[in-house]
Amino acid sequence: MMEIDAELESQITQWRGYVQRHQAISAGDVDEMEDHLRDQVSDLSDAGLASDEAFLIAVKRLGNVDEISREFAREHSDRLWKQLVLLPAPTGDARTLPKRELTVVLLLAVCAGLALKAGLQLPDRRIALNVSLFVLPFLAGYFAWKRQVSVRVAAVLVAPFAITALVLNLFPFVTNGSTEVVAAIHAPIVLWFAVGLAYVGGDWQSNRRRMDFIRFTGEFVVYMTLLALGGGVLIGLTIGAFSALDLDVEWAMEDWVLPFGVPGAVIVAAWLVEAKQSVVENIAPVLTRVFTPLTIVLLLALLGGFATKPSVIDIDRDLLIMMDLILVVVVGLLLYGISARDPLAPPNLFDRLQLLLVMSALAVDVVMLAAMLTRIAEFGSTANKVTALGMNAVLLVNLVWAAWLTLRFVRRQSGFAPLEEWQTRYLPVYGAWAAVVVIVLPPLFDFN
Repeated sequence: MMEIDAELESQITQWRGYVQRHQAISAGDVDEMEDHLRDQVSDLSDAGLASDEAFLIAVKRLGNVDEISREFAREHSDRLWKQLVLLPAPTGDARTLPKRELTVVLLLAVCAGLALKAGLQLPDRRIALNVSLFVLPFLAGYFAWKRQVSVRVAAVLVAPFAITALVLNLFPFVTNGSTEVVAAIHAPIVLWFAVGLAYVGGDWQSNRRRMDFIRFTGEFVVYMTLLALGGGVLIGLTIGAFSALDLDVEWAMEDWVLPFGVPGAVIVAAWLVEAKQSVVENIAPVLTRVFTPLTIVLLLALLGGFATKPSVIDIDRDLLIMMDLILVVVVGLLLYGISARDPLAPPNLFDRLQLLLVMSALAVDVVMLAAMLTRIAEFGSTANKVTALGMNAVLLVNLVWAAWLTLRFVRRQSGFAPLEEWQTRYLPVYGAWAAVVVIVLPPLFDFN
């Protein structure tokens, strides 16, 4: 048999662990299946395939006689690392040539850039209101094309973008008023869920596809951050180099590079996540594990700081806003931590850390709600206060039940599936609240 390299040995070990967790399969059966797997890998490698390709094909062939192995193949078939700039080979009936997909991506990126460039001619307040409408429809269009959605789903996809555009541009917002600001902030959230509908190909009822969208969102954020950092460094070097030649190129960067580069990065980042998920799947879970304990320390320190205040009404307004943002980050860490976890693995130390994270966030959220209710009772309600109060209430419900399910899982009173299912089913609530903020709150407060 061929000499097995370390990466392939790791893949076989992972496959074996996956199979062994199904108690209906004995250790002897697993050994026999592994022998068959290794023989298949050896034959395919001798035929000229790379070790990771040989492993994937061998697992799929073994799936013809064993359903468990076939499940493993389905779960991990899109996680093989090849080259960053290449797309996966086309499979099945939905064949899309890599060059064709790259052409579509670049075309949509250019179209998004043209839309943003045209939109920048609007007054500043209109730009802020409509900026997500210049980019996200093209991202949704990419996924609709890639998933080959039906005409009915395509029509449904158009609705949130059309409604949001009408609301943002026809509502008589008071210039720089609270309702205009909260609508501008929450409109991208509404439209991101519309992108999610395109991402899942219209199958929004599927918990599995919702979890896929959660993974995509986390990985997309990582890619966008990398592209933004790289692009910022490149622009800075370019401006510095031309300045040394006594040539001013800042106007070109501001008028052309940024208007096309920012929306282009959004489309390209989504394509990269689709093409090479395994790169970020190696990074994002690590980031989650690093920032979870750090966030716990931050939340506990803030709770200690709150304890020094004589009354929650004395908490600074800017601090309340920052705390809400931190709670959103906490929910993001929770969601991505859940999405990246092996649901069949037993509870471990990181699960206990996540429970502590949720409990700490829950305590902070209760303080935030008390501060909001006290301020509303003392000074009356405003669009900002109602928006913050609603968001904290939505977070409270999620955190309370997540804490209960995580506690049951850590104590081995239930499996991991209920926690994962709760998060995927609760996800649309965030989008629904964002839609309420954009559509319902402005008229309630006379667009002020």
